[in-house]
Amino acid sequence: MAGLLTFVSARGNASAHRDQIADALELMRHRGPDEHRVVATDDVVFAVNRLVVTDLTGGRQPVTYPPAGVTAGRYVIVLDGAVHNAGELREELVEERGADFASGSEAEVILAAYHHWGPSAVNRLRGMFAFVIWDSSARRAFGARDPYGIKPLYQLATADGVYLASEKKALLPFVADRTAVDTANLQHYLTMQYVPEPATMHPDVRRLGAGESFVYTPGGPLANRRYSQLDFRPAAAADEDALIQRITVALRDSVHTHLRADAPVGAFLSSGIDSTAIVALAAEVDPNLRTYTVGYEVEQYSEIAVAEQSARTLGVPITSTVVSAADFMQALPRIVWHLDDPVADPALVPLYFLAQRASRDVTVVLGGDGADELFGGYPIYREPLSLSTVSHLPDSMRRGLRAVSRVIPQGMKGKSFLERGTTPIEERYYGNARIFTDEEKAALLRHYAADIRHTDVTAPVFKEASALDDVTTMQYIDLYTWLRGDILVKADRMTMAHSLQLRTPFLDRAVFEAASVLPTELKVPPRSQETKAALRRALAGIVPEAIVHRKKLGFPVPIRPWLRGEMYDWAHGLLDTSGAGELLDLDVVRGLLRAHRKKEADHSRKLWTVLVFCVWHAVFVTGTLKPGVPSAPGPGPGAGGWFDGGLSSGSGGSNGGFNASGAFPGPGYFTGEAGQAGQYPEEIHLP
Repeated sequence: MAGLLTFVSARGNASAHRDQIADALELMRHRGPDEHRVVATDDVVFAVNRLVVTDLTGGRQPVTYPPAGVTAGRYVIVLDGAVHNAGELREELVEERGADFASGSEAEVILAAYHHWGPSAVNRLRGMFAFVIWDSSARRAFGARDPYGIKPLYQLATADGVYLASEKKALLPFVADRTAVDTANLQHYLTMQYVPEPATMHPDVRRLGAGESFVYTPGGPLANRRYSQLDFRPAAAADEDALIQRITVALRDSVHTHLRADAPVGAFLSSGIDSTAIVALAAEVDPNLRTYTVGYEVEQYSEIAVAEQSARTLGVPITSTVVSAADFMQALPRIVWHLDDPVADPALVPLYFLAQRASRDVTVVLGGDGADELFGGYPIYREPLSLSTVSHLPDSMRRGLRAVSRVIPQGMKGKSFLERGTTPIEERYYGNARIFTDEEKAALLRHYAADIRHTDVTAPVFKEASALDDVTTMQYIDLYTWLRGDILVKADRMTMAHSLQLRTPFLDRAVFEAASVLPTELKVPPRSQETKAALRRALAGIVPEAIVHRKKLGFPVPIRPWLRGEMYDWAHGLLDTSGAGELLDLDVVRGLLRAHRKKEADHSRKLWTVLVFCVWHAVFVTGTLKPGVPSAPGPGPGAGGWFDGGLSSGSGGSNGGFNASGAFPGPGYFTGEAGQAGQYPEEIHLP
């Protein structure tokens, strides 16, 4: 695991940028506190913060290949992530190609695979990854992200060359106008609660898409291409038992494989079937697996009691953390700084504290992310079944019912049903979150553009899913939008904020293959209110009976009552000081806040979406809110750079101050020591 930052020069003067790159690397210290290294040639600078998870002694990055011979050191790589089939690939390369290896590094396996198989080698990798390779002979950079987008890779193309980084904040020192906000993507954010890939809120910075690779030759264009296509292929259920058994086998193998590490491993545990399944299968290998859960003093939102009971049933230790509204308000600026772009999923805040606590004991943690998208777990996936009485009517009848819906008063029973049932799925389904409508955004935004709609993001994905039924289409949309824009962003940033590697066994090649062929009725049965039916059947006898059919919650957050109580004054103060009034009509938001407090309506999700953006704007644009993190190099808004320095300077760290070796001359770079992330919320420990 690593926080990587690479610069490929278009002018052959990369080494002149070395100190700037080294300074920017400090902004990602949390991604790799164990080793810090910056090396350079005229063509490229590689900078990396490494978190030691596997190959404790031989995995130092950057890694070169081949280890010997005429072309020794031709290829250089920096890698963020884990390749779970590195051992198998190593054996294949040795047996079939006579490959030599100098270490047990997963990164070296990728380089050998690239050397012998070319760019297609990326299709053989099983795991989560983002990497950059430099071929010094061809003078070409190549890199890729895993098919799901578990690990991030940001890109900035300039006249000087191309910058690539694990987090956007490390690229901002090289952006011409750091205060520019992409207003089109602000509109998308207000609809979807995240900035859709590949865009960011800074117009100059992009993300390499999930399942994409890139090629860059100095002086040429930066070319991204998709190498992976994740397709659902639902078939008739000829042998249901065989399909169910395939899920069990694939998931068990994936969980056991994801446990491989040279560092301590734990798991997150909520009240639902996904994380409980991961823990149950992991406990087959490690009966003393440490587990972690989070909840609140607001009892109806807390999952702690159920998670603790599951842990007792499975015989694993569990540590529970209670998070308060005060914790939310205090931590939010730092959390948003870690996110890079606003993500208005309230569940990311408890995840931050959950990861913070787990990181005190373990370096790797397993989670249940991805199960809902693969196996049909979201309640909204039942909507096509409930709307079928209307949606399957002839066009003329649907047009008539649509006209009827327009004259029904707002809030009257049946209006929403007729509206959604008579609207094509391409128009009505935005993904899992639908925050502000177009009409609401027109009133809220200072620079609203009517021609910017959610379909700009979803239409290409719907086109790819045109042969699928409506339920599977919704899964496909979420796989390519919601999963990579929200779920995996919060998972990566909130865990890596605490130098914790999160692994997601559901997002595995074999598990996806088992899920992709499931008939729709085995995911969302037509005569039941259940979701993920096939997965529940596959886990019967593995997961405690009380959890197998439990309704999905997934660390729910009590922002609705908090915004009426403990957070009300804080929210008003944030609106007053964020400086976001140049983009948003904050009087509209104040009206929503007052109406929410009076219980005239539940505006909690809308309010949270705006408040998160206001924090982002105050941190990244105006610099008026200091999250207490390393100061960025160079001038920027606010005193002392963009951010309030929360780290002490001077030498420190167990691996600081060493010299680079291998193909790259020159000293390594390290300064400063990691700061603390604040006080832990109240903790509860169970044996």
